[in-house]
Amino acid sequence: MLDIFKNDAFSVTSLTDFINSLKYRPGRIGEMGLFNPSSITTTSIAIERVGDILQLVKPTPRGGPGETRDMPKRTMLNLSVPHFQRDWAVMADQVQGVRAKGSESELETVQQVVGETISAQTSDMDLTEEHARLGAVTGIVTYADGSTLNLFSAFGVTEETEVDFDLDNASPADGALRKACVSVIRKMKAKLGAVPFASIHAFVGDTFFDQLLQHKEVRDTYKGWSDAQILRESYTGPNRSANPMFEFGGIVWENYGEIDGEGVGIAATKARFFPMGVPGLFRTYHAPADYIETVNTLGERLYAKQWPMPNDKGINGELQMNALQICTRPGALMGARNT
Repeated sequence: MLDIFKNDAFSVTSLTDFINSLKYRPGRIGEMGLFNPSSITTTSIAIERVGDILQLVKPTPRGGPGETRDMPKRTMLNLSVPHFQRDWAVMADQVQGVRAKGSESELETVQQVVGETISAQTSDMDLTEEHARLGAVTGIVTYADGSTLNLFSAFGVTEETEVDFDLDNASPADGALRKACVSVIRKMKAKLGAVPFASIHAFVGDTFFDQLLQHKEVRDTYKGWSDAQILRESYTGPNRSANPMFEFGGIVWENYGEIDGEGVGIAATKARFFPMGVPGLFRTYHAPADYIETVNTLGERLYAKQWPMPNDKGINGELQMNALQICTRPGALMGARNT
């Protein structure tokens, strides 16, 4: 029975092609296409950084020497690509009745069993990827083992202090909410310097979003507009998604609350801001698997491999992902709290 697994259909290449052709179950960040994926042949990346400094040119006497600009120094940052692995197995009894010299249909039967076993693991990999990408959007990537990648520390930048939106104030000052929005926009423009951006997006926790939606300034803004449906449906505009969403104060606010039991989402009273339309801001690096067959090859998103159990009791296998999710300008990432 196990001889059938020596078929090319169960090689590392074939299984990897199969796993990467499965329907991807993207989270919200995957749907937005924020991250630009790159395949690398190593297990770490080196990022050369050159400070982005804007300076005004001072007037100098005609015919005299000009001023000399201080050029930013180059620094090198090395980051390792984390390894994620999930083991699986197909027991001999699961393919009972399928023999090595069977027809193509019998081979397809075994492929189906293996495929169902592998695909059952992919949801966890998809969730792991979404979780890491959300961490990169907030500036701190937290992995399931409790380890973290603090992008602010890694890039040597200071995280901006959270903006207090004072949403639970029963009698807010007139225009205070828009003033807070403008504060976020100005700070982000200052952090990005000469780098242009299209808009500012916010992932928002449940309590923060509800209080923002109920805020007098927001309600007064939309009353009488064709978009007044926001008061009923809690989202509007061209960027519709499964998450409630609306635009106010030059910022697109999207409710991305924590999902029970999965550890993915923004804390209830928090919001995280990031610029849209900045080339190369968010990057995904895929490294090769730790197999002889994949050494020095360009990394794939997922890999799958199988090998026989002792005494031919079945087939052991594994699914792995080697991916690093980062923000290349973490200084532009900002946060807010409801009070």
